[in-house]
Order: sequence, then C-alpha cells, then structure tokens
Amino acid sequence: MVEFHATTIVAVRRGPDDVCVGGDGQVTMGQTSVMKHTAKKVRKIYKGTVVSGFAGSVSDAFTLTDKFEKKLDEHGGNLKRAAVALAQSWRSDRVMRNLEALLVAADKESLLVISGNGEVIEPDQDFVAIGSGGNFAYAAAGALFNHTDMDAEAIVRESLKIASSICVFTNDNITVEKL
Repeated sequence: MVEFHATTIVAVRRGPDDVCVGGDGQVTMGQTSVMKHTAKKVRKIYKGTVVSGFAGSVSDAFTLTDKFEKKLDEHGGNLKRAAVALAQSWRSDRVMRNLEALLVAADKESLLVISGNGEVIEPDQDFVAIGSGGNFAYAAAGALFNHTDMDAEAIVRESLKIASSICVFTNDNITVEKL
C-alpha cells in the first residue's frame, strides 16, 4: 500500500486573543513524488472556537480529526476534555490504535498535540510544530517566540517559510487559520 503523507504544521498562542495554526500544502506519495501542492490541512472546527491542523497519513489524519470533532461536540467544545476522551476511547477502538497521524488543536486557553497512538501532549511553551518539517519549524518558532515580539501569525508564517526552505517534504504554499 502506498502512503500519502508529509507536511509541516505550526501552532502558536500569544495569549487568548492571538492564536494561530498554519500548515504547508504539500502531499507526498512515498519518498519521491509530490502529488499535490495546495492541500489544506488547517481549519477551524467546533463553531470556529478551535483551530486544528494535521500531519501524517492523509486517511489516518482525516479519521483522527473526525473522531476528535465528535468528542468536541460531546464535550461542548471543551478542548482538554475532548482530547482526554479521545485518548480514552483509543484504548477500546481497534481502528484508532494504529493511526499514523498527529493533530494540533488550539483554542483560547489551550494548545495540544493529539496522536493517533492515544497520546495527548500539552507543550511546555505556547508553540508547537509537527510533521516532516516539524523540527525545523519548531526551532524557528522557538527563536521567534522567545526573542521577538512578533504576533502568532507572523511566527507561524515565518517558521513555515524556514521549514520549507530546508525540508523537501514541506512547501511554501502556506494556509493559516487564526482565532
């Protein structure tokens, strides 16, 4: 089976009124072919109060995102409770046990990384990056977050731009959603 994957997602919170998630648009088949340049992997969910972005196997990412959205609905939009409920259901749901995907979700209070392996991680600082270029984008976001007064959107865009100049699985077709 051929896997479609590769992307970079960056999320930054600079307080409750400055929350942004962005991602590149590249979808790669295997290690050698770019299949799409303009994929949208970032979107607002739950009545526009949560912004999310996914990385990993496309079908697995859609499954993870769909299940997370259902948990958000069940928990009235409470991001942390929905993430924990998703992780708890992971233990009993065979489909979810092997999802090769990561999801970043942020609202005005929280920033979380949710994995297809049943993990929920709240980063130490108010920024995170995942995906193929995640380490490059994370380093850039950390430097910009800690040593400039740039707003969340500017940090997200610049971090993705830097990652796209280094990572062959990340392009500079950037989509950004802001709360």
